[in-house]
Amino acid sequence: MKNEQPRIFVAGHKGLVGSAIVRVLKGQGLANIVTRSHAELELTDQAQVREFFRTEQIDQVYLAAAKVGGIHANNTYPAEFIYDNMMVQANVVHEAWKSGVQKLLFLGSSCIYPRMAGQPIREEYLMSGALEPTNEPYAMAKIAGIKLCESYNRQYGTDYRSVMPTNLYGPGDNYHPENSHVIPALIRRFHEAKVGAAPEVVIWGSGRPMREFLYVDDMAEASVYVMQLDRATYCDNTDPMHSHINVGTGQDVTIAELARLVGKVVGYNGNIVFDASKPDGTPRKLLDVSKLRTLGWSARTTLADGLGSAYRAFLESQAAH
Repeated sequence: MKNEQPRIFVAGHKGLVGSAIVRVLKGQGLANIVTRSHAELELTDQAQVREFFRTEQIDQVYLAAAKVGGIHANNTYPAEFIYDNMMVQANVVHEAWKSGVQKLLFLGSSCIYPRMAGQPIREEYLMSGALEPTNEPYAMAKIAGIKLCESYNRQYGTDYRSVMPTNLYGPGDNYHPENSHVIPALIRRFHEAKVGAAPEVVIWGSGRPMREFLYVDDMAEASVYVMQLDRATYCDNTDPMHSHINVGTGQDVTIAELARLVGKVVGYNGNIVFDASKPDGTPRKLLDVSKLRTLGWSARTTLADGLGSAYRAFLESQAAH
């Protein structure tokens, strides 16, 4: 006998997005959520994943587990970024299908798009040009994840969907000095500069690249929203071989503007200096989110409000350690 509530497996529940998805699902009263820590279930191990799905009677999957990091991490560990992500995706999608799971949501990344993609970036720009070299292995794995879902849908009639978030930030972020993304890295750097009364903070790159940032709880709400759309609506608004949906705010800022905003939120009053000898990455990355808006969802959290929440979460994590 199946429970009345679906048994929902959130893969990667301790990560930035996975933890937010769990919060949203619980907020909707969906209590039958299954999670496993990395120590309890190694998703790169097919035998472990097969046994998990064989015994757990899962109805739905949110595939938010991934090896992630910023430019430095992607450049330093390219083999791990492509291998780990491809293995996790292949194992979870295949074993979910084998165990009869009909509904799955795969979380990708906006780095799947060409480095010089037209702006704002529409879903159909996928695979229309060369990728940004600094995160190409990760991007290739994420593209493979989308195509994995589409291929199982086409061959087996499953309902496996994909969402592509822009740059995410918020509670549960990784604040590692070298392996973190831009917002947590800036929060940490400005906080340490404030505490140490440093006269200046040096930011990698020219400050000119433009980036879009989405608060993670908004991303989680969008993920659940897309997962819960009826199948006809989802299919009417996507194509079988271009089935992913962008998730973002539709607005971007320069890295220089972002740095000043983070400095203000943290309360740092020194100088901000840009080291143009360091790599900038992609010049601009703004997602076209018109498809998701047509489907009835828009982001709610402003960048200033989100950064305030992120900084409070950072202070709590520091206190906890």
